[in-house]
Amino acid sequence: MPHSAPASGRGPGRQELHTSALCSPWKSFLPPHSWTLASSSPETSNELPEPQTEAGKKQPGASKRCENFATAAGSRLERLPARSTGAAKSGPSHIPSPAAELTSSSDCSKMSLWNLVSHMPPEELSSLYTEFPRSLRCLLAEWLEDQPWEFINGSDAFCSGVASRMLSDMLEKLRSAAGSDGQQCQILQQVSNIENTFRRDPLRLVAVVRAVLEGEKAAVLKRDHHLPLSFHRRQEELKFSLGLQRLQHRVREIQALLEEGSGRDGAVQSPVAPRELPTLILEAVKELEVAKQQVLKRIQIWKRQQQLAGNGAIFEENLSPLQKRCENLVEVYFQLQQQVMAASTELGPELLARLVERFNEVLSGLVKSSFLVEKQPPQVLKTQTKFQASVRFLLGPRLLKAAPKPYMVRADMVTEKQARELELSNYSNTLSESTGEILHNTVALETNPTSGNCCANFKNVLLKKIKRCERKGSESVTEEKCAVLFSTSVTLTPSNVSIHLQVLSLPIVVIVHGNQDNNAKATVLWDNAFSDIDRVPFVVAERVPWDKMCDTLNLKFMAEVQTTKGLLKEHYFFLAQKIFNDHSASPEDFQSRHVSWAQFNKEILPGRGFTFWQWFDGVLDLTKRCLKSYWSDRLIMGFISKQYVCKLLSMQPDGTFLLRFSDSEIGGVTIAYVMRGKDGSSQVENIQPFSAKDLSIRSLGDRIRDLGQLRNLYPNIPKDQAFGSHYNKEQTGKDGRGYVSTAIKMTVESERDQQPPSTMGAPHEAPQAPMFNLPMLQHELHPENLQPLLAPICPPTPFCPQPMPTGYPTVESSIMMVPDRLTSPFHSPSPMLSPPSLSHCQDPAFRSPGPFMPNQFMPGEVSQLLPAGPSVEPQDAEMPELPPFQPVEDASLQSPPRWMSPSMEQPSASELEQLLEVPLLPPFAPHPQHSGYPNSSLSSWGLGDARWDDSIRPGHA
Repeated sequence: MPHSAPASGRGPGRQELHTSALCSPWKSFLPPHSWTLASSSPETSNELPEPQTEAGKKQPGASKRCENFATAAGSRLERLPARSTGAAKSGPSHIPSPAAELTSSSDCSKMSLWNLVSHMPPEELSSLYTEFPRSLRCLLAEWLEDQPWEFINGSDAFCSGVASRMLSDMLEKLRSAAGSDGQQCQILQQVSNIENTFRRDPLRLVAVVRAVLEGEKAAVLKRDHHLPLSFHRRQEELKFSLGLQRLQHRVREIQALLEEGSGRDGAVQSPVAPRELPTLILEAVKELEVAKQQVLKRIQIWKRQQQLAGNGAIFEENLSPLQKRCENLVEVYFQLQQQVMAASTELGPELLARLVERFNEVLSGLVKSSFLVEKQPPQVLKTQTKFQASVRFLLGPRLLKAAPKPYMVRADMVTEKQARELELSNYSNTLSESTGEILHNTVALETNPTSGNCCANFKNVLLKKIKRCERKGSESVTEEKCAVLFSTSVTLTPSNVSIHLQVLSLPIVVIVHGNQDNNAKATVLWDNAFSDIDRVPFVVAERVPWDKMCDTLNLKFMAEVQTTKGLLKEHYFFLAQKIFNDHSASPEDFQSRHVSWAQFNKEILPGRGFTFWQWFDGVLDLTKRCLKSYWSDRLIMGFISKQYVCKLLSMQPDGTFLLRFSDSEIGGVTIAYVMRGKDGSSQVENIQPFSAKDLSIRSLGDRIRDLGQLRNLYPNIPKDQAFGSHYNKEQTGKDGRGYVSTAIKMTVESERDQQPPSTMGAPHEAPQAPMFNLPMLQHELHPENLQPLLAPICPPTPFCPQPMPTGYPTVESSIMMVPDRLTSPFHSPSPMLSPPSLSHCQDPAFRSPGPFMPNQFMPGEVSQLLPAGPSVEPQDAEMPELPPFQPVEDASLQSPPRWMSPSMEQPSASELEQLLEVPLLPPFAPHPQHSGYPNSSLSSWGLGDARWDDSIRPGHA
């Protein structure tokens, strides 16, 4: 089929999407009025499903957790159930009956039309069951839907024969069902009435049942606006199977006519045959072409399902039913071709030539379309990385001619322009140049006699390098799409015709660095979701309806997180406000809008440093890694704005909290809670967001348990009831090696709880450095007491950085649990924090170096180093044992310290005072943050084998 030239070939494309962007591949088989049936729009309800605990019990009150939040039961692609009854009794053994082909998909899920109709009020459908009782409809249930009532159009011998067999099967099934029913006599009477009414005219039964099914579908459409996708799939299977049986019936008619015309003894053919034979053959060839188009369309559906699976859609990968369908059609093809050649005299040379050409087109289309990529290469492919792929030739076991050497399949990288040229030439041209160098790109096409599959498996393919194309405008390398072209040349039997087979993989974005992965995934997601089933490579809509974008995000979220709890309509409203930067529109206003590719992943969000997709992908990664169970239990409200959180919590009791994803950071979850001051006013606080790294150190449930400010999960669920199953058991006592156990705790102190400075001239409190998060001693420091301590404590000027504001309200962290029997004269959580002793050092500049002092290069008051006796911690072997600290006379400052050059002047008293007012920060203090969250800290100092965690060690930030 010729294609119109696209407006643009690179990036997402430049055309408007007018139809459903996430339309089901089955839409091609549906009438236009039912196209909405195939969309994946989630159904919503007004109640939130109650989360299950690990024991499987519902948590009381959980259905009220999010008030107006609705449940998203995103419709999933339902699969076909196994069927074993109602198979047609006639026809060749290799041609499946309408019900028999349904049996091949035994692992498919099921949602029948009757399952929906049976829950509707009977009075709404009472008019449908005048000629066919509802009680019989209930007994037949799904069996009735597995018969081709809708596709028997006509009154010829074939249609009459099929209708007669279906009537017999129905009567047999009803009689067997009546034997186990309490109202056996009544059912048998109805069965007898059906037999007496329709035995002489089975086609009338077909019309009656078809009317019943049409009425039921109309009622379900009126109520739900869509039908189960499995119902449409069954209809498509039935249509093809019936068409194949009709074609086989034509072949038998032609064979009988040929035998009648020639006679057993080779006598002269009858005068009737020349007039009827060409007509029958033309009708048979036309039906063959229709069946071929159905097979090709079914292959396209499989390809489209495979592409949607890249975004998380359910996909039935099994190609065996499709291979069987191709092989059955090819069998009928060869039978019909043989009969046409046998009737060449009656057809004449001109008609015979046209028929031969049509036959060749049928076979060529089937063979080329049956060469498929069964396992796609990664759609985001990094150079110098191995990957796997496989191709399958569905007609290989039937048509491949045995060769002394195996047929070889080659893999080459092609650009979007090259892929378009191949598509427009119907893959008749050969590739002139590969756009990338692929190692181990040649594999044999082999047939497995056990499974009957003909495949070529690429196991250790490596893309060594890629040749980039010229980009237009603002397009980046992560918007450049290419593909892998698999090609081979084979010889078919029995005609010994050589044919060149080519097939393209799904679009691939090649990256050379991991930091390109996020934007590459956005390109792939957009292309997978919004490309048409039959398009020019790789053109995709530039703008799509917002509701289809919601479907895509929901599908991706559920697949990545591996949860059955999707996004809710309130979540979509928040996402719409974020991507459109519009906080005045209503949810209904957004339903009619279209979102562009630029809004999705090119334009930076206002006031942020990232795009919408980059932010959403960060939420995906965080939830998948750390929050899956919390989300599945509906403990995270998630996608909600800070302003709406304030509105929800402002009228709640003190300690009410909820969990939301950070709006200003990528991959963060924060706790919003309400607190009240002494004046009774309420204030909603948002704790500094936790990243995946934070939650790997201490889980979200344990952090919530640590915070005494948090009491009830919104609206009024006690936090232990909501998060109790997510708490980790705290270790107490000694471990197996005899060490005392330690624990990490988190505390948060808000601005309103901090004491104001006593005097205006008091030195400012130094902010804590999140790199260390050490509890600091709280002794007060006066400038006049510091002069004796300056020399041994203050390092050279380059190591005394100026204070850096954090932008957060001042907070305090007390983290460790220490046994009571270990005490220290210092008011410190741990004896490890006690300062070293310096008393034996007559001149601090020339003394031996003491042990490491956390306070020496840490933020905090230097007055913490007051005389308080020796540390109880053991010293290193090479360090001298130092006696208790003695006050040093001021005269010791008259001589310069060892680290100070003799030519350097010592600072004056005023300079010392000015210096002492500046808090000391480590040279690796983090950059200031200005998010306005209260800070939270963890510490890993303790006894036993406690040590610095690598995640907070300098140099590992």
